[in-house]
Amino acid sequence: MGIFKDEKENLRLGRVLLVPVLIIFFVWLVFSSFVTVQPGHRGVVVELGAVQDRILGEGFYTITPFIQHVEMIEVRTQKYEVDATAATKDILDVRSRVAVNYHLQEGSVNKLYQTVGLDYNNRVIAPAVQETVKSITAKFDAEELITKRPIVGEQILVSLKEKLVERGIIVETISIINFEFPTEFNNAVTSKQT
Repeated sequence: MGIFKDEKENLRLGRVLLVPVLIIFFVWLVFSSFVTVQPGHRGVVVELGAVQDRILGEGFYTITPFIQHVEMIEVRTQKYEVDATAATKDILDVRSRVAVNYHLQEGSVNKLYQTVGLDYNNRVIAPAVQETVKSITAKFDAEELITKRPIVGEQILVSLKEKLVERGIIVETISIINFEFPTEFNNAVTSKQT
């Protein structure tokens, strides 16, 4: 008789514990069925590991828990700075720092996420800036980089726009923050001025 009483007590205790666990699971399931896309972002729907064509705009959405999740991607204007080294037309090494203002094309964030991931700054933008700065800098001698800086910047901008638009990255502006020349060149410019 004592054994049956212990079994009944264990069953009752199990039911008492099961109810809160089921309630917590149900609440978690309900809340994981909803997603909010914040302003300036788009949601890329991933279903069972596959990126879907469906892109969520700003707002409140329902998704299927365990099957779908949403990756948030910012589509507002962003800034990325990168260092670039290049050689001028007169074979002088120059280092520069370039700031790129860009935004992502809203309708292609799913393709960017699928092919590149979230690290598109380092995987796509930085190499494109490096390549563009090298090719444009090689067209000018060191003195022209200083005197024709707006022209150099415009050519870098046009070339960079062409390279990145195919990835869904829209370049808005670039800024050449600085050119850093070798010490010998700086000394020669200083002595020329004096």
